Amino acid sequence: MIIFSELQKEIFTKMGVSKDKIKVIPNGVDENRFSLGESKFKQKFPNKKIYLYLGRIDAEKGVDILIKSFLKCNFDDAVLVIVGGGKQEKVLKAIYSEEKNIFWTGIIKDENERIDILRGSYAFILPSQIEGLSLALLEAMSCGVPCIATDVGSDGEVLSKGAGIILNPLKTKSQLTFSLSLINDNEDFRNLLSKKARERILEKYSITKNIEKVEALYYECLS
Repeated sequence: MIIFSELQKEIFTKMGVSKDKIKVIPNGVDENRFSLGESKFKQKFPNKKIYLYLGRIDAEKGVDILIKSFLKCNFDDAVLVIVGGGKQEKVLKAIYSEEKNIFWTGIIKDENERIDILRGSYAFILPSQIEGLSLALLEAMSCGVPCIATDVGSDGEVLSKGAGIILNPLKTKSQLTFSLSLINDNEDFRNLLSKKARERILEKYSITKNIEKVEALYYECLS
């Protein structure tokens, strides 16, 4: 059984699956494509810090909480960019249509365009209440973007070892407001998170290394 987190391993072990039948090989990203670099997208917001959400805009994703927390911070040097689409998109856009510092791009299918947006982002936020292991989170970290995410699914495990800010899903709103302010007011801390995020991807979530692990496991089983 191939699974992608230690948390899942604990769950399956408790269900009676033998530990020697379980192999943890997490999702991975192409660290060469998703990397630090220049951003044309950033030029659209000169002298502004770009806070980014990228994913589905559905109730369980917590985009409404993110918007409220961002507005509560009352930043005069930042914008919130929301990339994606979903069931809540029209409702939230209508509610916050007058907010000048919130920008909606809709769904962006072109990977190069998404990479460009990630490279220009000051921080990536994923306030989900339900997750598995977010590829968007891994992609942001691989681009050296400091990340804030709730401790649901395996996202907390991904951000462990100082690779990002982990939120209690029961206290998302208050902790998110504090975390946004912390990153916005502390450039050195933000840069440290950027460095740690990239290192974490190279350490454990590289698609190249993870494919090698899958191949090795298949050879082991065949032998």
